[in-house]
Amino acid sequence: MTRISIIGNAGGGKSRLSQQLGQKLSLPVFEVDQVQWRPGWVRAPEEEVAHWQEDILSQDRWLVDGWGSWPLLASRFAAADTIVFVDFPLAIHYWWATKRQVKSLFRPREGGPEDCPLWPKTGELYRLMWQIHYEVRPQLIKLMEQYQNSARFIHLRSPQQLRRLLKTAPTVPDDLIYAAI
Repeated sequence: MTRISIIGNAGGGKSRLSQQLGQKLSLPVFEVDQVQWRPGWVRAPEEEVAHWQEDILSQDRWLVDGWGSWPLLASRFAAADTIVFVDFPLAIHYWWATKRQVKSLFRPREGGPEDCPLWPKTGELYRLMWQIHYEVRPQLIKLMEQYQNSARFIHLRSPQQLRRLLKTAPTVPDDLIYAAI
């Protein structure tokens, strides 16, 4: 586990998982949202994000957390030796995202994009989470399946599995390894 891509719906704890797993494995952690968003939720040009990612993927060791465009996801998955899919029931994603949104009223999100307040985007976030779960998730699974022979898949279906991964890494329990999703 030296080149890890973490993906999943919002509110699933991807950023916290990335930080903790990166620390445990001594990997540099890179968050797509830090580059993808400029102040005020203005999207950065695709070429800028692609260049940033190319620089990271050329390194021997990395952990990348987040989305980006489909071509960026495909190149990241192709370069990864491990893909972690945070795939909880939608209700858990909603609950965790709600807690994060409310906390953001009192203090900015740690590690989030600069000058991108969360609360004003709450309604949009909930719609996006529904869309990801019901419409984008099947496409994401098809994309990930294209790399099943070159990367190990870790499919996290519950917060308990997420905690077990953190506890056992770099060893991964067999029941967390991808089998037909």
